[in-house]
Amino acid sequence: MLKVEGVDLRYGDMPALWDVSFEVHKGEILVLLGANGAGKSTIIKTLSGILRPSRGSITFNNIRLDTEPAHEVICHGLVHVPEGRRLFPEMTVEENLIMGSMAPEAKKKREETIEWVYSLFPRLRERKNQLANTLSGGEQQMAAVGRGLMGLPKILMLDEPSLGLSPLLARDIFKIIQLVNKRGVTVLLVEQNVKYSLSICDRAYVLENGRIVLSGTGEELARNEHVKEAYLGV
Repeated sequence: MLKVEGVDLRYGDMPALWDVSFEVHKGEILVLLGANGAGKSTIIKTLSGILRPSRGSITFNNIRLDTEPAHEVICHGLVHVPEGRRLFPEMTVEENLIMGSMAPEAKKKREETIEWVYSLFPRLRERKNQLANTLSGGEQQMAAVGRGLMGLPKILMLDEPSLGLSPLLARDIFKIIQLVNKRGVTVLLVEQNVKYSLSICDRAYVLENGRIVLSGTGEELARNEHVKEAYLGV
């Protein structure tokens, strides 16, 4: 579905990604693991068109995306839910959700999609007229994921969705990710919570210093000695 081949990226003179290659298969939950600064968010920003690779290619359903602007990338079905939620604070919950449905196909199905989002997140329906900056952290994350779903993603790219949440709220977010995936949405997940993410994913890649150093199923990596020592504290 998505193929990344030999991607390099630099921030000025500083290399951030080195020869990164991986694939995302239709219908799966794929996780990118790694410590802070490993390059996980950089990969997501590159896929979504915010950053441009200096080398390599990104192909989605046989369409080259590495030269496409971000607003065209989302029209192809790659939707990015950024780290830190990035809601519009002075807009209501519903206005934020509507902002996620500006691509032509998403706009046509806006009313149907917003009902689906409210069915996934009943609390958002209760808060739909409330300003985003008055929501709790967990509610803000629900709104951010909901806004992403309003774009009718073929691949939903989630950057650290459990960041700053209590363990209980984090579990709720992971359950929603699984539910969205069961509805047919492929998920690319960047997440520091290694234990949870390996328990729900089909496959995972491990990044260190801008390079992919390991890959396998969630079960395989959960048993890997390097992963256990470096990320699971075992």
